[in-house]
Amino acid sequence: MSQADLIPTIGMEVHLHLATRTKMFCPCEVRYDAPPNTCVCPVCLGMPGVLPVMNGLAVELAVRMAIALGCTIPNFAKWDRKHYYYPDLPKNYQISEYDEPLGLGGHLDVELDGETFRVGITRVHLEEDAGKLMHAEDGSNTSAVDLNRTGTPLLEVVSEPDIHSAQEARAYGEALRQLAVYLGVGHCNMQLGQMRFEPNISLKIGDAPDGSPVYTPITEIKNLNSFRSVERGCAFEIARHRDELAADPQGYTLAKQGKSTRGWNDDRGVSFLMRSKEEAHDYRYFPEPDLVPFVPEPEWVERVRASVPELPAARRKRFIIDLGLPEYDARVLTDDRAVADFFEQVAKAVGDAKTASNWMMQDVMRVLNERNVPIANLGVTPAALAGAIRLVEKGTVSRATGTEVFAKMVETGKSAQAIVEDENLAQTSDAGELEAVVDAVIAENPDAAQEFAKGVDKAVGRLIGMAKQKTGGKANPKVVRELLIQKLRA
Repeated sequence: MSQADLIPTIGMEVHLHLATRTKMFCPCEVRYDAPPNTCVCPVCLGMPGVLPVMNGLAVELAVRMAIALGCTIPNFAKWDRKHYYYPDLPKNYQISEYDEPLGLGGHLDVELDGETFRVGITRVHLEEDAGKLMHAEDGSNTSAVDLNRTGTPLLEVVSEPDIHSAQEARAYGEALRQLAVYLGVGHCNMQLGQMRFEPNISLKIGDAPDGSPVYTPITEIKNLNSFRSVERGCAFEIARHRDELAADPQGYTLAKQGKSTRGWNDDRGVSFLMRSKEEAHDYRYFPEPDLVPFVPEPEWVERVRASVPELPAARRKRFIIDLGLPEYDARVLTDDRAVADFFEQVAKAVGDAKTASNWMMQDVMRVLNERNVPIANLGVTPAALAGAIRLVEKGTVSRATGTEVFAKMVETGKSAQAIVEDENLAQTSDAGELEAVVDAVIAENPDAAQEFAKGVDKAVGRLIGMAKQKTGGKANPKVVRELLIQKLRA
């Protein structure tokens, strides 16, 4: 069998923190900057006799995500206890959803290199997060436990094995993050551990006599917290499986290893064996006795469905077809929901989507990238930006001056009109006032008329530049051009 016949097959488990103020089953605040073990209570610490209470907002956000992924929302979902021991899991079990989750089926369409591939969604379910181990870096080989994260609402999205390359795995992760942020389901700051990826990787090596596919044993890489790590980790495991098969074509070595769970060393770019991969029976699941099942009213599900906004792909298509934007502009502007909302308000106020897009792409995005801030922190409202654009469109200021005015709006919070008036930046557009300037420029450049007569357009450009110099940059170039051509043709 050639290496080309070994088809990578990847399914992804993605965990993301929901955008709630409090934890999943207790009123403790969800904070990422709090001192260790200060956002805890008897419930999330698993003290004897305590009772969990379900966070309603967490359930609503989870259902919103499931609906956006095209999942079926069952009329019954239950909570289960998933038992395992780990130092940062004080109860020694995790409240999760096992065999009856709140979202089933669905898909996510992902774009990569101009093509779209579809990843099926197996299930969407809710659970609570564990705590966090902090390992000493002083060589003492000790660890401390921070339980602030224990009980944080955690949404898990499990995909079908429809991903077939490391690049596709990364693109899927990026698309899922964009969707979650777009919906307001989660903030997905991976540096804070708010989104983590666990790809399950194998290679299809052929077909059994009955026609069913045969795969190498699945490798799961735990807790990847960046798109770069997802791509590199998947690529490493695909290559490792191929190398094992090249050395042992019958696959005995991989079969002996069986399903495995591996960690990822990002500095070295290699995975390492942690343990054999657990099966469901290893967790001794049973229904959570302290929580009632989730039985949603159909009317409530429809209200949540109505709260789902226009999704990025549909919005991008509308921007291209209805607003006439180039595909690149539409893609950039719909990457972030707040940016797309801001743009639409500007476009409506200005009455010209392409003009609004030009300002967003050239001016607004530059400031956001330079300052590394969300558009909510731009310091300029859509109405204020539209005011600056209208001054340029009316010829009150030039486009170049408009850029300068916008920068001062960001710095000062003042309106474009106020800045133009305070700093006397308005262009001179009065033809009578500019005629004397044009006459002077032509008189000082007698060869210009001859060059113009020979069809040298650059002559007009040079004369416009001179006219602007004489007026301190305030001459409206459009009016100056019209006067120059009129006089040079006379």
